[in-house]
Amino acid sequence: MMMTNQIENQTWDQIIRPKTGWFDLHFRELWNYRDLVLFFVKRDFSAFYKQTVLGPLWYVIQPLFTTIVFTVVFGKVAKIPTDGIPPFLFYLSGIVAWNYFADCLKNTSSTFITNANIFGKVYFPRLTVPLSVALINMIQFFIQFILFLCFYFFFIAKGAPIYPNKWLIIVPLLIIQMAFLGLGIGILVSSLTTKYRDLNFAVGFVVSLWMYASPIVYPVSSVPDRYLFLYMLNPMAPIIDMFRFAFLGNGIVHPGHWMISIMMTVVIFFVGLLLFNRVEKTFSDTI
Repeated sequence: MMMTNQIENQTWDQIIRPKTGWFDLHFRELWNYRDLVLFFVKRDFSAFYKQTVLGPLWYVIQPLFTTIVFTVVFGKVAKIPTDGIPPFLFYLSGIVAWNYFADCLKNTSSTFITNANIFGKVYFPRLTVPLSVALINMIQFFIQFILFLCFYFFFIAKGAPIYPNKWLIIVPLLIIQMAFLGLGIGILVSSLTTKYRDLNFAVGFVVSLWMYASPIVYPVSSVPDRYLFLYMLNPMAPIIDMFRFAFLGNGIVHPGHWMISIMMTVVIFFVGLLLFNRVEKTFSDTI
């Protein structure tokens, strides 16, 4: 009896209650676990390159060699036009932007499967894991973005036809949109893979195909006008093209296409969030 009274008189700084509906989201709880998010970021950042010789230099080497290969294959051999922009800079700008989105998507798409052991033992907001992945990839993006800026100013100094413009002010919004789009699709796929494991194998393949369906190795101007609207329904197409236009001054900027891309991003993110929230209650029964 005395023990019962002691428990009743205690005050708790956090009470965990079961989630009851699709829209039972607890964003405040996510903020309360911000230290855990930072812990995941530090842990995964150091662990990923812990046994490598070159360490974080791989963040620079990967896009650099990919750009060289694209310049040779698509620029020199296939002779795909780049609308007057130096091919190396054209491909590097597309690769840096695309890598951030693709890595967010791929690295969050296996959240439930790769963290099944820890998820089954202790409670914390599951969304902290994909959120930390997006932040790690943000660090990677900024390292690669500095690489892009180095070559960018080098080509400007050489007198290349590059014309930065007022659209540079929306670049931070484009980066945030890529984060939400990659995170949204990633957690959507992660939720579905708890039941359909085939998706886990298809992600890498689909992302590779998606890259070629986006203006990474060719300019949007090469897309026939009658297919342009359909092409721009790919939410990454306006993002890549506007990112490239802001820095290089070449491309097709249509605010209407970007608005559609933003609406698709918002819808995909919230659908992914709701499904992720729904699946986290029962995933241990299906994995």
